[in-house]
Amino acid sequence: MKQNTYDQLFFDLDHTIWDFDTNSEATLLDLFHELKLNERATGDFNHFHTTYHHHNEIYWDRFRKGFINREELRWKRMWRTLVDFKITDETLAKQMSERYLDILPTKTNLFPHCIELLEYLTAKKYPMHLITNGFEKTQYQKIKNSGIDRFFTHMVTSEQAGIMKPHAAIFEYALNLTKSTAEKCIMIGDTLEVDILGAKNMGMDTVYFNPAKPHNDKVIPTYVIGSLNELKTIL
Repeated sequence: MKQNTYDQLFFDLDHTIWDFDTNSEATLLDLFHELKLNERATGDFNHFHTTYHHHNEIYWDRFRKGFINREELRWKRMWRTLVDFKITDETLAKQMSERYLDILPTKTNLFPHCIELLEYLTAKKYPMHLITNGFEKTQYQKIKNSGIDRFFTHMVTSEQAGIMKPHAAIFEYALNLTKSTAEKCIMIGDTLEVDILGAKNMGMDTVYFNPAKPHNDKVIPTYVIGSLNELKTIL
């Protein structure tokens, strides 16, 4: 594959570099034991985890569409999970939300080849940045605790930019921050309708990180990779 030169590289964080699913499951397991949810909700952690994941996806979608605010997202996903186990305890839901956001960024699982790739790109003198819809404080803690903050010049969060991916404004904000143009940048992310569509609409090249399964979608990325190591064939 032909190698290309870009002025700036933009990465998504969760599900692209930082292994959100593994880290979130470990966090929920800690919560499950710490708050004795096995006694109050269910003794089956897998059932609890699956239920939370279902509601988390729904509430994130509502948040991205502007139907709920950030604070509602944080605790209502917990509350709705508890309701499924016949626990209508708003105080417990808010306690779970606080503890989840305390524990989550202490987890440090990254995707395979992540450090190796970032060192490779650093050696090639690529300026690297993050564009994320995640909570600002939590995202900074994640990259610091995982030891990857040293690789990135800027982290653009939706809180900082005042808008979420896939909206053009967050990409414009990132381009202004790095004093670059869309044609000279590339975006690497795991979500077609958020990372890839948003960057593509701005005129940026895109890399769809999809380690799980083949895709068939109307959003066509510039490149598709199944492993972070494959970025070496592009950059």
